[in-house]
Amino acid sequence: MTEKLTCIVCGRKFPRGQGVIFTIEGKEYVFHSKKCAIKFIRRVIEELDKSALKSAFDKVSSEFEKELELAKERVTKKIA
Repeated sequence: MTEKLTCIVCGRKFPRGQGVIFTIEGKEYVFHSKKCAIKFIRRVIEELDKSALKSAFDKVSSEFEKELELAKERVTKKIA
């Protein structure tokens, strides 16, 4: 029998292996769908310090930009 989890946003029960689970410092945050996970994350972002949030967004944004540039370089045709 599979373990049943409960979504912390809407209360819906679902089996382990489905849904979205974030584990932060040993605590699990369990959501039955990405919609509930996004709703939770939006509310968390609203509670965070804006200056720390901006620096984190800038850091992650630049990391994704670097990844996109590397992907573009791999895709370009190489004439030998």
